[in-house]
Parts: sequence; C-alpha cells; structure tokens
Amino acid sequence: MTEQKAQETQISDKTQISKKTIVVLVSGNGSNLQAIIDNIAQQRINAKITAVIANQGSAYGLVRAENAGIPALFIDHKSFSSREEYDTKLALCIDEFNPDLIVLAGFMRIFTPTFVEHFQGRLLNIHPSLLPKYKGLHTHQRSIDAGDDEHGASVHFVTPELDGGPVVLQSKVPVFEQQDAQELAERVQQQERQMYPLVIKWFCEDRLKMFENKAVLDNQILAEGGYAIG
Repeated sequence: MTEQKAQETQISDKTQISKKTIVVLVSGNGSNLQAIIDNIAQQRINAKITAVIANQGSAYGLVRAENAGIPALFIDHKSFSSREEYDTKLALCIDEFNPDLIVLAGFMRIFTPTFVEHFQGRLLNIHPSLLPKYKGLHTHQRSIDAGDDEHGASVHFVTPELDGGPVVLQSKVPVFEQQDAQELAERVQQQERQMYPLVIKWFCEDRLKMFENKAVLDNQILAEGGYAIG
C-alpha cells in the first residue's frame, strides 16, 4: 500500500468512527425522515440512522426505513395503560441503540418530563409554526385565522414544556390571501425538508448543542428565534 493510500484509509477510518448515530421517531408519512435519509446517502450529514421507531403501525415512515435498510420498530402506545409506562418502554428501546441524537419527525406524542430529562440535549423536534407562536396543533389554520402575513417552521431542542425548548432555526413563508390550511402546510413542509437536515448536520459536526436551556451554535448563544434563514 502506498503512503497516499494509507493516509486516505486513515482519513476514511476516522470519518467512519466519528459518525453520529441517530434514532428517528415517527407517527405518519415520514417526509422529513426521507429528507434525512437522502441527505445522509448524499454524504451531506456524517451520521447513520440506527433505528426508526413509530407509535402507529400504519406509519409510512416505517416503510421508508425498511426501504433504506434501517431497522423499523413499532411500539404501540395503545398497549400501555399510561403515558409513563409507554415512555419507559420507548426510552429503554432507544437506549439499546445508544444514539447520539434522537430526532422527532412528526412523532405525535407528548413526552413525560422524565423521558425528556433522560435524553436532555439529544432531542430535536420540528414544529410547524414560528415559535413561540402557535404551540400545539392546527398551526396553519390558526395562522390564517389570525391574519398573519407570514408563517413557517421551527427546529428546536425538546424540553419538558410543550414546544417550548430553545429554537435553533426558523424558516418563514408568506401567507397569501384565499390560501387554505392545506396549501399553507405544503409550502411550510417544503421548508422543513431543507432546514431539518441542516440542523442535524450542525449537531453531527459538533457545532450545535444545548447548554443551560439555550441553543448554542458555533459557541454562540442563539436568540429566541434561533438562526433565521429567511
């Protein structure tokens, strides 16, 4: 083996070793999951998805995972008598994979504080509003009803407060007259599929972390609205 080849092998080995591992949680279609899978395949994110877990057996995200050769698991929340019991089982399952990052990609469950604290600083979520506006559900219709000029999505770290963790990144879209909630949702989702992989890339490059309930990027504490890109 030539010296150049040896150096290339060493670099390749270091890259392989430094890859972050990700567990993705889904409840439905999994379009953001697919965007993450694609970005990893295109080597834009130096990471490996080690498992996809769904709380709905019909979640198409499980099919996306299987198509990509990723272990796909279904843990039915209806099989547990309480939220605490489900979260305990889910946490045990996630811990088996020992991930560096847990990504919520349309996972429609509210976690117990114990679950969130167990994975503190390793939980990312994307929410379809410009937080702190419109926490919870039906965000697109609420934005239209309020007469907003702009709407969008936020990627944030998860804390025990619902949709209240520090925001990392927001992206905005204009709200047009006579636009319905479905049309607005589709435009927001187009932004989501670009911004979520970017934030995950930052985390996997050790550029992003949560410190003292603040999002920190490149050693700079981000403002309340995170790092806005438009």
